[in-house]
Amino acid sequence: MQHFTDTRTAETVDEIWFTEHTPVFTQGQAGKAEHILMPGNIPVVEVDRGGQVTYHGPGQLMMYILLDIRRAKWGVRDLVSALENCIVATLEDYGTHAYAKKDAPGVYVDEKKICSVGLRIRKGSSFHGLAFNVDMDLSPFERINPCGYAGLKMIDCQEIAGPSNLAEAEQKVLMHFCKALNIQHQEFREGFNE
Repeated sequence: MQHFTDTRTAETVDEIWFTEHTPVFTQGQAGKAEHILMPGNIPVVEVDRGGQVTYHGPGQLMMYILLDIRRAKWGVRDLVSALENCIVATLEDYGTHAYAKKDAPGVYVDEKKICSVGLRIRKGSSFHGLAFNVDMDLSPFERINPCGYAGLKMIDCQEIAGPSNLAEAEQKVLMHFCKALNIQHQEFREGFNE
């Protein structure tokens, strides 16, 4: 992501990357060591996105948005809202009420977090994105204060009505993200990387 962002030009086509990670804790730029309680055998990696510490692992859909926001005339708040709204809309498709919080980025269902959001803007372009808990082992979240909040409960789509697998989630999330920004999905190169 860093290399793509640093080497892109005004003509570079925007990309959206979908993937899932092996178990890892990522500590954002605002991260504080006291929020990593007991990492055990899961590596902790410092990253250049906003936010605190979170967990990534199998069964979680990662969506990285590599967009020239200057060219598109989008603000950072536009992107954060689009990321949150695409998850809210995806879950609404399954009859689940989800919502964003003004003071705590991400998406929540009954005060439990199902999606984390963290971005970085450099040279007028965005990278990083969101982590949507679809069907995963949530126990590693108990080893941290997710997003810097002690006692924050994390959930996945298996605990509520939602997409049952990553491919289904990817399709829905991409459709709703493009709709939120009023863009055609064909304007991006995208794909699921393993």
